[in-house]
Amino acid sequence: MDRILVEGGLSLSGEIPISGAKNACLALMPAALLTQAPLTLTNAPFLSDINTMRELLASLGCEVASLQNNRIIAIAAESISNHVAEYDIVRKMRASILVLGPLLAREKKAVVSLPGGCAIGARPVDIHLNALEAMGAKLELKEGYIFAEAKKGLKAVDYTFSTVSVGATANIVMAASLADGSSVLRNCALEPEIQDLCDCLNGMGAKVKGGGTSIIEIEGVSELSGHTHSVIADRIELGTYMLAPAIAGGEIFLRGGRIELIESFAKILRETGAEVISSEDGILVKGSKNGIAPVNISTQPFPGFPTDLQAQMMALLTLSKGISTLNENIFENRFMHAPELNRMGAKIFVDGGTATVEGVNALKGAPVMATDLRASISLILAGLAAQGQTILTRVYHLDRGYENVCSKLSNCGADITRIST
Repeated sequence: MDRILVEGGLSLSGEIPISGAKNACLALMPAALLTQAPLTLTNAPFLSDINTMRELLASLGCEVASLQNNRIIAIAAESISNHVAEYDIVRKMRASILVLGPLLAREKKAVVSLPGGCAIGARPVDIHLNALEAMGAKLELKEGYIFAEAKKGLKAVDYTFSTVSVGATANIVMAASLADGSSVLRNCALEPEIQDLCDCLNGMGAKVKGGGTSIIEIEGVSELSGHTHSVIADRIELGTYMLAPAIAGGEIFLRGGRIELIESFAKILRETGAEVISSEDGILVKGSKNGIAPVNISTQPFPGFPTDLQAQMMALLTLSKGISTLNENIFENRFMHAPELNRMGAKIFVDGGTATVEGVNALKGAPVMATDLRASISLILAGLAAQGQTILTRVYHLDRGYENVCSKLSNCGADITRIST
């Protein structure tokens, strides 16, 4: 099993290119199921989750090709030869549920295993299923699979999601694009990844209005065409690397980063004392010269503070001059990184959905274990600032959402190495 070794205490200086967004790409790839013509995605990230989605689409009969060092993904679903998304693939990643809507819309039937992924709390699929039932689908859950059928095709719907859900919004927008009639979806997710999906669907010939707002209107069409679409920048990778100079010191330019993707996070980061300067080409972040100020954060759906940056921000606040609180409102059980940070000398106290962080003067390197994707990178950030060596295990979590972490940080002066065993 691979390990990552980090020797802390080095100030950072340099430039990091921001990759295409994992979460955007995972929603865009299933859109290829809606058309017989090829869908080509540029600026794609090279990650294990992306490979899992490629494997899933190929299992359904799609031709999937990667070009230009995996930066371009071309998907052709001229014919769908299989309507079953098998457990052995779906269990690896929760985003696999996003093939359900497109399959139902085009093929009028689908069998999809209940999904897996990081163990950071329940992310129920009933939000997806209730909307599809409202569109006329007949659903049955048995033996760990969702059996779905819409013999006469999906019907347009005026539907309000019970809870804001990025995945459900993406799934139902795709399904409605080929449904009979005009749909109105309310209480939709506002995330940039949803707007990116709607932009791509419109490029394929769909008629979608309001992407990125709480109300999305979709006029169903009989068929969609091929399209070439560039994946937006990854706002979670961007925020993660913005924290690197804030915790280790120095300055890093994040090329391709867009401040509008991450304004709530940038505001909090500035409050800790870091300097954040936005330009057309990216974002420059300089670490504070007067120490790290404590802050209080509360995770919220976009445009609020992202839950996917909570663990990384916690790592920074372990070295603040005071006491900070972090309220996790999106997922329960998402403080599993706290005990690992405490192994490095942090003082973090968890009570339900609230973590209290009492800043310490220094962290000390230690053997630590990644418990999920975002926890893994938070421990690397802590290792950059710690005294001595930090050894991170279970780094396969990291590969789901971050590419070339060691080389990106090494190019900025970090002493970080991946050891394969």
